[in-house]
Amino acid sequence: MLKDFEHHVKNIFPELLSEPFLLACSGGVDSVVLAHLCAALQLDFSLAHTNFQLRGNASDEDQEFVRNLATGFNKKFFTTNFDTESYIRKNKVSIQMAARELRYAWFTEIMFQNRIKWLVTAHHSDDNLETFLINLSRGTGIQGLSGIPAKTETIARPLLPFSRARIMEYAKRNRLQWSEDASNADIKYLRNKIRHNVVPILKELHPTFEKNFKDTQSFLADSASILEVHGLQLRKELFEPLDGETIRISVERLGRLRPRQAYLHLIFKDFGFTAWKDVAALLEGQSGKEVRSGTYRLVKDRGQLLLQKIQEGDDQIYYIEEKQKKISHPFQLTIERVSTIGELSSNTLYVDQKTLKYPLTVRKWQKGDYFHPLGMKGRKKVSKYFKDEKVNKFAKEKQWFLCSDNQIVWVIGRRGDNRFKVQENSDYIIKFEVNQ
Repeated sequence: MLKDFEHHVKNIFPELLSEPFLLACSGGVDSVVLAHLCAALQLDFSLAHTNFQLRGNASDEDQEFVRNLATGFNKKFFTTNFDTESYIRKNKVSIQMAARELRYAWFTEIMFQNRIKWLVTAHHSDDNLETFLINLSRGTGIQGLSGIPAKTETIARPLLPFSRARIMEYAKRNRLQWSEDASNADIKYLRNKIRHNVVPILKELHPTFEKNFKDTQSFLADSASILEVHGLQLRKELFEPLDGETIRISVERLGRLRPRQAYLHLIFKDFGFTAWKDVAALLEGQSGKEVRSGTYRLVKDRGQLLLQKIQEGDDQIYYIEEKQKKISHPFQLTIERVSTIGELSSNTLYVDQKTLKYPLTVRKWQKGDYFHPLGMKGRKKVSKYFKDEKVNKFAKEKQWFLCSDNQIVWVIGRRGDNRFKVQENSDYIIKFEVNQ
């Protein structure tokens, strides 16, 4: 196995031969074998162990076992203890999800602090099969059936081609010691139930089941790669950058794609969306309807969908005192007293000073806002103004207003208000200018 492992690392993970990496070690047979293989190849690695404090003394014993393993290899050792039960109660997640979130966040922190690029884990081919069956039982697409990736930008899994049986054979032949986690035998967990009750039967059904499964996953991964290229091409054709933060997609063009839901999944899956029926419903939905993933928003805006990363809102009110000459937040705005009106632009507004009541405020849109648009008679609700000007939802949310005594002086960058305009008899003129 050592020769096969060395050959596999040289072909697929050459960076591990020259770069330091962090090896996640639970103390179980898989990670212990991985550590011994890496040590036999004289690779530059450190061991990292997480104690979730869920199994009393057994958790502490595993921690000490891995500490001693690191000492035996003369390798640096990182370890930490988590109050996992408190994390589960606070975040309302399962034990497995809590353990995953905690350990990967900690691994990332250790890697950043020590300038380590790679995390190496002991996932093997049986893990791949179990994950395939879990995803299949829950319902998934081709991506979920293609298997655990051997390599991502920061994670390497050099044991993936090797089975649990082969790993165990290596451990016994080399008389290795490891710790047994009793919870791995508890079939109340879905993965354990599949591992102990389902996989053995599947392997009995056909003598070459494992090979057939690996071949099938390879075919699926190839198909997924082809689809990924097609998806990138579609996004290139359909995605129209609206500004530095927003992408516009034609509803009419999306509606022509068949099968619709499969194409929507292909186009938008990388943005974290999972509620595909809701995404599809947007195409016929009313303007203003939206679907959110954990990181992105997809909004129906007339004949288009708008895609934007979710950002923290800024609803703070900023004040401008009478003699103040500029503000730096939420944008750069200069205030200057001038004698005449100069060059006009969307980023400049001239007002009659005597119409202003200080302090002025810069704020976001409020329900019921109205103003008297320059060049028009009477007043107009801001909501109606936005609709007439075809201002999309994202732009509305980002829009700032300059106000005097809570009356809108300027829909900044768009339109001033008649009540504050410069008259022929104006003694003093105030110039507001947004600096890009």
